[in-house]
Amino acid sequence: MFVQNGIVYADSPIKEMEVRDARVTGDHIMVVTFSNGETRLCDFTEMFDDVPAFAPLRDEAVFEDFRIDDGVLTWQDGSIDIAASYLYNHSYEYDVRARLVTA
Repeated sequence: MFVQNGIVYADSPIKEMEVRDARVTGDHIMVVTFSNGETRLCDFTEMFDDVPAFAPLRDEAVFEDFRIDDGVLTWQDGSIDIAASYLYNHSYEYDVRARLVTA
């Protein structure tokens, strides 16, 4: 049981997905670690056409200048943000243990 905004709920609160860590790998791609412990690959080029607000992120310099604010990726002092759940749902499995083997 929990209380939220003066309403008593019989269930447990649902924790929103959060971004814990992120790093740019190049070409508008990030490796992102989420609050559920998964690390996933996010290709932002696939999001540009779907969400016009992300258009400024096409500039690689803007894209690379991100912050994580309260579990959310943000750019340009918070004027652009992406919900962690949206990012998770538009990302790919990524094996952080995999190593590149060259001949």
